[in-house]
Amino acid sequence: MTNTKTRRLVLFLVVAIDWSCSTRTPPKESVSAKSDEPVSAAATQSAPAAQAPAAAAAKTEPESVDGYKLVRAKTKDGQETSIAIQAPAGWQVIQPPNTPDPHAGKFTLVEATQGLPAQGTLAARIKTNMGSFYCDLFADKAPNTVANFVGLARGRRKFWDEHKLAWVARPYYDGTTFHRVIPDFMIQGGDSMGTGAGRIGYMIPDEMDPSLHHDRAGQLCMANRGANTNEGQFFITDAAAPHLEGTYTIFGQCEPTTLVQRIARVPQSGAPKNQPLTPVVMEKIEIKRVVGGIAKWMPASAKLPPLSGLVPAGKVVQVPAP
Repeated sequence: MTNTKTRRLVLFLVVAIDWSCSTRTPPKESVSAKSDEPVSAAATQSAPAAQAPAAAAAKTEPESVDGYKLVRAKTKDGQETSIAIQAPAGWQVIQPPNTPDPHAGKFTLVEATQGLPAQGTLAARIKTNMGSFYCDLFADKAPNTVANFVGLARGRRKFWDEHKLAWVARPYYDGTTFHRVIPDFMIQGGDSMGTGAGRIGYMIPDEMDPSLHHDRAGQLCMANRGANTNEGQFFITDAAAPHLEGTYTIFGQCEPTTLVQRIARVPQSGAPKNQPLTPVVMEKIEIKRVVGGIAKWMPASAKLPPLSGLVPAGKVVQVPAP
């Protein structure tokens, strides 16, 4: 039988664990309690205790070691319970899924590609307001990761919408941004909140193929906040990144890499967020099967010449290996 003290302990543990697991962007965490933006992976927005008796008064406890405050209420007969959480300055509390994942954690390539031709290489066109990427997807080397990406892009894989507080099926990436850009390293996007702290309600495991290495620009990789914590965010490399070896799933190769150069060098906020001052928007992701892959799909007009001379205005950030 769960008593009041147990309820308070469970609530505190959920908050403490999730607060410490903010979305990691390679190769270090991208968010901080000192951030100016409202970012948090807190477990709940408002956490009423189950069957809590009517409260006679409420009080806010002193700030805990992790920065959160618990709002408690006491009834006339002396019972006390936690009824809400107040996040520290600069953070917001996010409501987690209140119903199970409709797919029960399983989503296959067959489901993701339903309606597409059977022949040809699975490929993606990521249309941005600065140009389009064309990416061959490695369905044979990272099938679960590709299924997740394609399912989200096509609106076939349901995800937890943190704004509507419901499981929804729609093209997830359309309208999201590349929210973190670092020259000579990578550009990261795919977060509906635009901060790097967004969640989609479930996680998928890593898929490390021994034949793939972080050895070139244009690699399409999953972002995570630790082993087997992949969700919807991804990054595209701007150069070889051997220090990422064995920690981030590679699931595609994108062209033109000169577009990565341009996006990575837009004027930005600097560390730790490295956020473009003018949003770089993913307007739409289109998925196709193309015989010959992107070599046949990508038009000559999509190719861009390499940047020359000095890096354009913006703050270049040196990112040390973890």
